[in-house]
Amino acid sequence: MLSLLDVSAQEITLFCKQWKIRELSLFGSILRDDFTPKSDIDFLVSFQPDAQWSLLDLIKMEYQLQEILKRKIDLVVKETIENSDNWIRKQSILKNTKIIYGEGSSNSIGYC
Repeated sequence: MLSLLDVSAQEITLFCKQWKIRELSLFGSILRDDFTPKSDIDFLVSFQPDAQWSLLDLIKMEYQLQEILKRKIDLVVKETIENSDNWIRKQSILKNTKIIYGEGSSNSIGYC
């Protein structure tokens, strides 16, 4: 699955440190059999407590990650999902993620 990202661990780490990302996870079709070369990549992101990003900053992050991966991506803030009233979507996303970057995490799958 990580080969589908076609990016170095260093690039992901630099991106995450630049944007004060505490944890970056994959979810969606990239974790399932229906992922294709035309599929976008869904990311779930949580930030360090001192990170105060605007909507414009989130758009910049998404654009930068698309440039790194050379593929369409969707960047979703974990806190938004956790606070969602849509419990079906919340459960579906939060129970089906794979961490690719986490500060000090030993349960990531490739980039810590």
